[in-house]
Amino acid sequence: MNKKKWIISGISILLVTNMLSIYIGSTKLVSLPNGQIVTRKEVGEFQKIFQIKDQLHKYYALGEVKDEVLADGAVKGMTASLEDPYTTFMNKKDYDSFSSTMQGTYSGVGIVVEAKEDKILVVSTFDGSPAKNAGILPNDQIVKVEGTAVSGKNLDAAVTLIKGKDGTDVTVSFYRDGKGEFDVKLKRQKITTPNIKAQVLDNNIGYIQMNMFDANTGKEFGSKLAELKAKNIKGLVLDLRQNGGGYLDQCVEVTSNFVKKGDTVVYTIDKNNKREVEKSIGGIAYGMKLVVLVDGNTASASEVFSGAIRDYKVGTIVGTKTFGKGIVQTTLPDRIDGSALKVTTSKYYSPLGININKLGITPDTIIEDVDAVKNKGDINKDKQLQKAVEIMKDKIK
Repeated sequence: MNKKKWIISGISILLVTNMLSIYIGSTKLVSLPNGQIVTRKEVGEFQKIFQIKDQLHKYYALGEVKDEVLADGAVKGMTASLEDPYTTFMNKKDYDSFSSTMQGTYSGVGIVVEAKEDKILVVSTFDGSPAKNAGILPNDQIVKVEGTAVSGKNLDAAVTLIKGKDGTDVTVSFYRDGKGEFDVKLKRQKITTPNIKAQVLDNNIGYIQMNMFDANTGKEFGSKLAELKAKNIKGLVLDLRQNGGGYLDQCVEVTSNFVKKGDTVVYTIDKNNKREVEKSIGGIAYGMKLVVLVDGNTASASEVFSGAIRDYKVGTIVGTKTFGKGIVQTTLPDRIDGSALKVTTSKYYSPLGININKLGITPDTIIEDVDAVKNKGDINKDKQLQKAVEIMKDKIK
């Protein structure tokens, strides 16, 4: 992060400061103020940014041109040019918003979203949230926020636009098959992410819904699991439908409950072919009978969990094929200005060496149910949950 920051900052200083230039062979090098050496070609490739900056200051007539706003936009443009919706630059406001969500509380409308094929799709809405009360449904596409067009390529920016001060309004334009585009005015409110719910179903079957892997998921899941074990459950149905993922370390902690201590949960390989292995730390449910519910919005860390369960054959996967996000992002914060770069740094592989990016995980038992999200967790209506319970009953006979 510091390297990238200082290349850009150094170029800016280059316009107003004498630089030390030297030659190695036929290549002219430039020494930046921080002592870093770059080629003149590298500097020249970014010269256009400063030409455009000067022209905007000289000619733009519809308002004040602020250098900090231009710089922010230029850096965001760099990440957007990679056409990877998961690699984004976040200014302080964006990063604060992102961090608050991952901590489980924020001010917004209660929508969980995912980027898919350049579209921003609703994964789920939280009970009692403005979005839920307004009738927003899974797979609704967000096309505009306050009249500004958004896409999967700028997912984080769109999320930041939707969030805001508690009690303020935001107009979001959605597209729904069979209905077309429509606008909804939503009043933002404090949202506490309802992450884990647990209960005992008939025949002493434990049931846990998990909506994301936030900063507290490992500890919270362990606590809920211990409560269910104290009630003498004979098996567990873990519902990861609409779980878009989250922190990898929290996923490893949850998975460790079912995978033998010391066994590989997942491994990653970066652009330099460096391999890092995450191993099970052990847990309280190794050997417990397990059924995992998944769907097309089960993504990322949820697929890490499902992949380990599949590879070690320690559970049965039920539902529909998962999302297919087999890449890992790292957040690199700038402690000086509060911004951060979230960048795709590696691919991840299941214990058997399978990368599911753009492929997903096919369940052991496929159950299609168009009303699954609406009826999620209702044992009387949720067909996928009913099948999971049926399979569990056979396991515990």
